[in-house]
Amino acid sequence: MTEIEGGLDEPSELEPAQGSLDLAAPEDVWSTADWEKATAAVLRKSRRMSDDDPDDLVWRKLTRTTLDGIEVTPLGRRALLDDLATSGRPTRAGDWDIRAHFAPGTASVVHEEALVDLEGGVTSLWLSLDGDPDLATLLDGVLLDLAPVVLDAPGAPLAAAESFLAYAGDRELAAGTNLGAPAHGSVEDLVAVAGLARSRGLLGVVVDATLVHDQGASDAQELGWSMAQGVGVLRTLTSAGVPLEDAAGLIEFRYAATDEQFPTIAKLRAARRLWARVLELSEAATREQRQHVVTSRPMMSKYDPWVNMLRTTVAAFAAGVGGADSVTVLPFDSALGRPDAFGRRIARNTSALLIDEAHVAHVADPAGGSYAVEKLTDDLALAGWEVFGAIESGESLDERIAQTVAAREAQVATRKRPLTGLSEFPNLAETLPEREPVSGWEDVRPYGASFEALRDEPASSPVFLATMGTVAQHTARATFASNLLAAGGIAVDVAGPSADADELVAAYAGQPVVCLAGSDPAYAEWAGSAIAALRAAGATRVIVAGKPRDDADDSCAMGVDALAFLHRTREALR
Repeated sequence: MTEIEGGLDEPSELEPAQGSLDLAAPEDVWSTADWEKATAAVLRKSRRMSDDDPDDLVWRKLTRTTLDGIEVTPLGRRALLDDLATSGRPTRAGDWDIRAHFAPGTASVVHEEALVDLEGGVTSLWLSLDGDPDLATLLDGVLLDLAPVVLDAPGAPLAAAESFLAYAGDRELAAGTNLGAPAHGSVEDLVAVAGLARSRGLLGVVVDATLVHDQGASDAQELGWSMAQGVGVLRTLTSAGVPLEDAAGLIEFRYAATDEQFPTIAKLRAARRLWARVLELSEAATREQRQHVVTSRPMMSKYDPWVNMLRTTVAAFAAGVGGADSVTVLPFDSALGRPDAFGRRIARNTSALLIDEAHVAHVADPAGGSYAVEKLTDDLALAGWEVFGAIESGESLDERIAQTVAAREAQVATRKRPLTGLSEFPNLAETLPEREPVSGWEDVRPYGASFEALRDEPASSPVFLATMGTVAQHTARATFASNLLAAGGIAVDVAGPSADADELVAAYAGQPVVCLAGSDPAYAEWAGSAIAALRAAGATRVIVAGKPRDDADDSCAMGVDALAFLHRTREALR
């Protein structure tokens, strides 16, 4: 195999330009300036732009910047694709493989889960193994010629592969069966397992980019890391005498799919483009990349876990549209421990519904030609290639990932990256389902870890929510404050409609922290007297829902650093 040289901006071939079909009448054709003017009018009405701002400022106002520094504009336009190579399109034809994951456990338990899932529509099995698994019990009744098995035994991949092949004997094994040597494992295990896989015509290696995703890596970092690992496998195997095409054909790449559907679609497309470029520079005849996509672990929450059903549905849709060959939907209760039968059923039915009822898999490249997706694919591919080059030059990803984690956590803290059921609209009264603890989540950094830590130890006393005025006058700010406090495990005692300070004090029961919630006119009229009266009655800390006040100790409004605010409030409640 040759050394990796050149850049991603040197494609060997461009796809032929596609013709266009104009579906708009002349009076329905709008220029960019037209869109800017119309959108600017809306933003001015919502006070997100001033009357003095020029119309063309609208794109800057609405452009979103990803954690990789990629700007995503609010309107996809043909001009975005000027001079771009739109490669990386899905190659999968028809339905994707519905792959169920099985956490380590007793062979009889995993065996029962596997048979139920296979009968319920799952088409392949991903087995996480530890110790010395009893494969004869675990796989009893599994038709190995129909259902591919993917092994995941990072502690002893060679022993697991040998045990599996010994159990399988002379039986024909389904295409897609993978003996699962980890790309980041030892050279000896990689070469040995690859040899066993070649002898049976199986896949033998997994480049598992979810490992860095679980640590907090961005999309581009996940892509660059996967390319570096893939190239490492090619170098190792070709040095051991394996032909380049054979080595490339042994590898399956595993990526994470999040509920940010468009970045996920673009990431999978970019991954194919990157790997094709690697193989081209390596002078390989093949350009294919086999993708196994798993719904993200970090995006899942252990509080209000049922919301995870929605997250994984969007992620699975993005994985299918992005062209994944195999898709694993993790059960909604996975963050709590071993999923129960209901969680597993919903997980496998998610793919079944997308394939059979929504017909997502029956359309070739659904996102193809979308200006926004094609542009994001190109931007991610270039960013991933830069990360790959940095790794090739000897740079560790640790510092980059740490910066990404810090940036994401800042967005979560300010609720610019909301987490439904956790940082937004939490339910303090919920009873979490109990699940058997399992291994495999130790290295996962949940996006909502900071909020979950607060919920794990609820505040010992509530905040008195001093609602000023009628229901109509205080509802919006009272609801905002209640939700914000609940996100930090803090309950509220609500005063109800109050006409003046005397009525507030009459409802007050001595809580150390008070939060005022009312309209601006009510604040101007009697917030001062209310604060003074509540302090006299025993309140030691007064918060105002809205703009800060000199006579209050704290305030909360949109954009506040929620975590810092919640920690300050909880400290005052001790």
